Amino acid sequence: MDAAQQEATARARELQRNWYGEPLGALFRKLIDDLGLNQARLAAVLGLSAPMLSQLMSGQRAKIGNPAVVQRVQLLQELASQVADGSASAAEATERMEEIKKSQGGSVLNNTTHTTSTSGAPTVKRVVREIQSLLRSVAAAGDIIDAADSLAPNHPELAEFLRVYGAGRTADAVAHYQSHQN
Repeated sequence: MDAAQQEATARARELQRNWYGEPLGALFRKLIDDLGLNQARLAAVLGLSAPMLSQLMSGQRAKIGNPAVVQRVQLLQELASQVADGSASAAEATERMEEIKKSQGGSVLNNTTHTTSTSGAPTVKRVVREIQSLLRSVAAAGDIIDAADSLAPNHPELAEFLRVYGAGRTADAVAHYQSHQN
């Protein structure tokens, strides 16, 4: 890989970090490990071709263009956390992955079937990721920051929200939310 390709890959991974909270290679590897999948199976569940998944993982492509695929990624992340905490068995996970694979997407904020904790309430991280996904499905992080800058003089709270939730990292947005709950 030459210097220009390395720079383009680094830029794509940074964009992924801004849009999805971490580079997609790391995110997809966690799903593969946590759910006992291989890349071909993950691609099938997400509704991506294996080459597209590979390009996203390697940083050759930065953005998942289909909001339904982004939603499926979020559903798989929630499922992986349920498997990790023991609230979903391996058999249940296999069944749920088939449901996720068949899902057509839809409004990110309206699909709450698989976005709740075992108590039935949405997790803060889940809600933050849904807000981020919604904002990032309509604009790139740089555009969100530009919008925040233009709103800042008259609407500082909205500008801060856009910076933190639209262009920031998931962990920072969760911390921001929790700090404002006290």
